Amino acid sequence: MPEILDGAIRRAVVIGNGFAGAENQSVGLVRALGFSNRHLLFRVTRPRGGINRWLQWLPVSLHKRLDSVIRMICGKSHKIGLSNVLEADARHIAKMARETFHKDGPLLVVASGRDTISVASSIKRLAPENVFLVQIQHPRFHLNRFDLVVTPRHDYYPLTPHAQRQIPWFLRRWVTPWEPPGRNVALTVGALHQADSTALRAAASAWHDELATLPKPLLVVNVGGPTGNCPYGVNLAHKLVIMLQNVLWSCGSVRISFSRRTPEKISKVLVKAFATNPKVQIWDSEGPNPHMGHLAWADAFVITADSVSMLSEACSTGKPVYVIGAELCTWKFADFQNSLQKQGVARPFTGKENITESWSYPPLNDTAEAASQVIGALARRGWTVHA
Repeated sequence: MPEILDGAIRRAVVIGNGFAGAENQSVGLVRALGFSNRHLLFRVTRPRGGINRWLQWLPVSLHKRLDSVIRMICGKSHKIGLSNVLEADARHIAKMARETFHKDGPLLVVASGRDTISVASSIKRLAPENVFLVQIQHPRFHLNRFDLVVTPRHDYYPLTPHAQRQIPWFLRRWVTPWEPPGRNVALTVGALHQADSTALRAAASAWHDELATLPKPLLVVNVGGPTGNCPYGVNLAHKLVIMLQNVLWSCGSVRISFSRRTPEKISKVLVKAFATNPKVQIWDSEGPNPHMGHLAWADAFVITADSVSMLSEACSTGKPVYVIGAELCTWKFADFQNSLQKQGVARPFTGKENITESWSYPPLNDTAEAASQVIGALARRGWTVHA
């Protein structure tokens, strides 16, 4: 006889797309729900290399079929994506959910990113009575396919009167979303992440020897990379150099980090300006990434406006966060920057700051609040999270 079901979710599946920014959001939510060691990661992977960089706009399934044809014609072996994580197969995951339902209860599926939408919604369609599906980031269409959608408020910026005035009338029907958030939509300020108190305590311990002895206050500078809605070039890098030089007198030490998206022409400007300055250390991308250590040990942050994830993580610490380049952002990213400043969690970086003077604010708590929304949605379904 099967066990009597108690409607408790005991495990989770994360559907990733190979991009840290998206996968960190899913894993962060799973951690907040108590599934740190009880989840599996699957990935929706695209073909890479050669012409594939120009085909990222295609649906994943069509991209893979086209790549197979190209490789067959060219006589190349078929190799896609990343090999160390299982490929996300909707039929396989749905079958697992159905077959283990009486033993392990419902399966929580958490996905993030455009490429994961079709796979995640297929899992729900194939096992509707056995799966609870959470999609992070607005899927644009068919929200009824998901049990819960977790997305930033600025994704609904197109519905505001200001945004509507920016869209020609003949394009408005093509700009999503088309309607206000419904009951199955949970809104956040920024991105979800893994920088919770447990992770920061672990990072503080792991990076103690390298960061604890640095002169205080420690200013951490995180440089991302220009995007379509937050464009900038070397001019902003030169501006950042001047501003940092102006506040350096009030810093005990400065640590500068670049992301994978940082163009070399931008990183070179900062390296050339500060490479020989004894107060400034620049991470050269060699060895372990100090990002979590920086979040734990920094006294203040300066962050380029392009990165919603880096800003969200820093603003969850309660420490001063200064933003450079926000005035260059447009559309919903400008709306995000405005919301940070209105809530007092971030301020524009002017180069006139005294880093020894701290200030505080109610930290962003998006990940924990999203987890609470998931628990509430589960309760409406008659399900719970197993402690």
